[in-house]
Amino acid sequence: MFSDGFIQSSIRKQQRQLSKLQRFSMPWFPKLALLLIALPVLFIVVLICRDKGFNPMVAAGLMHDSSQPTSDALLGGLLAPDIRRKSCLSRYQSISYRKSSPHKPSPYLVSKLREYEKLHKRCGPYTKSYKKSIKELVSGQIDSSSNCRYVVWLANCGLGNRILSMTSAFLYALLTDRVVLINEESDMSNMFCEPFPDASWILPEDFPFMNQLYSFGRDYAQSFGNMLENRIINTSTELLPSCLYLYLSHDYDHHDKLFFCDQEQAILRNIPWLIMKANIYFLPSLFLMSSFEEELSKLFPDKEMVFHHLGRYLFHPSNQVWKLITSYYKKYLAKAEERIGIQIRIFDNKTSPVEHVMDQILTCTDKEKLLPRVDMGKSIVAPSGKGKSKAVLITSLVPYYYEKMMNMYSKHPTLNGEVVAVYQPSHEEEQQSENNVHNQKAWAEINLLSMMDVLVTSAWSTFGYVAQGLGGKKPWILYKIENKTIPDPVCGRAKSLEPCFHAPPVYDCKAKREVDTATIIPYLRHCEDIYWGIKLFNSTYY
Repeated sequence: MFSDGFIQSSIRKQQRQLSKLQRFSMPWFPKLALLLIALPVLFIVVLICRDKGFNPMVAAGLMHDSSQPTSDALLGGLLAPDIRRKSCLSRYQSISYRKSSPHKPSPYLVSKLREYEKLHKRCGPYTKSYKKSIKELVSGQIDSSSNCRYVVWLANCGLGNRILSMTSAFLYALLTDRVVLINEESDMSNMFCEPFPDASWILPEDFPFMNQLYSFGRDYAQSFGNMLENRIINTSTELLPSCLYLYLSHDYDHHDKLFFCDQEQAILRNIPWLIMKANIYFLPSLFLMSSFEEELSKLFPDKEMVFHHLGRYLFHPSNQVWKLITSYYKKYLAKAEERIGIQIRIFDNKTSPVEHVMDQILTCTDKEKLLPRVDMGKSIVAPSGKGKSKAVLITSLVPYYYEKMMNMYSKHPTLNGEVVAVYQPSHEEEQQSENNVHNQKAWAEINLLSMMDVLVTSAWSTFGYVAQGLGGKKPWILYKIENKTIPDPVCGRAKSLEPCFHAPPVYDCKAKREVDTATIIPYLRHCEDIYWGIKLFNSTYY
């Protein structure tokens, strides 16, 4: 389980190993003699093995392997090879825990990411260009010759929503040649590695309008939507502000949603600083805009892999979180022949009682042959150890589902002889989005889910969306229980790997009328789990 004791035990183990080394001693002269004899022999061995492509010093852990990571470790070119490995162990090690993805990024996306990294290095925090841009921001003057423009992302809601909205903000930055900066509050510290080489994406604490960021909301007078509504700004406005606020959260209104119109984008194009508060995966609506259409087609010929590629590019667990992930995986999950992840998120306990949800899970996993039935009339006397071993990882805020399933499989034999072990890393009882330790545990569990062979996720859950996207696995979705009634069917396989955009615009910018935006282009349609949401599909599913 992820607990303070778990972390402390790892530290004590390292201290004991160090103590053993320190107790070992021998006189200095024999040491020197052995060293003088061993060095020439070791040098010859290294030379011979080097010619054969093997370095025993690296294999023994005595020397750092400076060779370039393999193509698999670089995720088909998504990741830059020139980032120090020790600064972010998960970046190149995750391939050892997740199956290699058959979905390769387009060469155009790879080249675009390398170009972006150069831009970020030139314009990122503390560079000369950044300092110059900050001066212009404070003065309110716009230098049209400046090559650095920015979009600053502000946090809102839980971890899944944050990751999806950050991804959306990054793609928008990529399409508009902006640098994305993240306002990292204390509840997000030490969660992620820096994604870009030799540069930070964290908004510096001395950002001049830092205090104003926290008061920015839907009714903020200087938001883009309110300025459009009050006709303070339009396409003919000559004296533009150096900064504009974009409100792209679930409760935004019609004028905020005009962000997704080409005409309004023409205004934003000339404003150096955009401050964006978002908690939704608004990325699919970028595909509705004709100004981005050609570029997006080149970046993502496979429309269902947008988050799969961008999520694996941007989000790597910090070394602290990676230690939690790998330790838990090795201890509980590594030896199983098959691993099943079950992600449970209940939004209303009154309409979705835990007993109903438990019945839904068991019905789904049985119907889809994901988990075996048990003989409730018999008890396990001793583990047989003969059948296929399966590990079930449950993530939930409560322990109820884990306890029920663990008791079922630990006390009763399965009908097909399979051996099923059930695990749950944590149960926080309630979501605590402003708690850093809670968020670290959540991030660890998302990554563990992404390492499973099979996924079962809850409808509407952004937590599950992120796990399926990082793992590249289409989950079985547990449809939402309404009014204490289990749906029929109880679950269904996702047709697209993409997350769902829960709050899409319902406006045709060209026709200037309300429209179902899931009907405008063939690869944008309604989600499997939320009928009013939209998501990206490959057109072959149309």
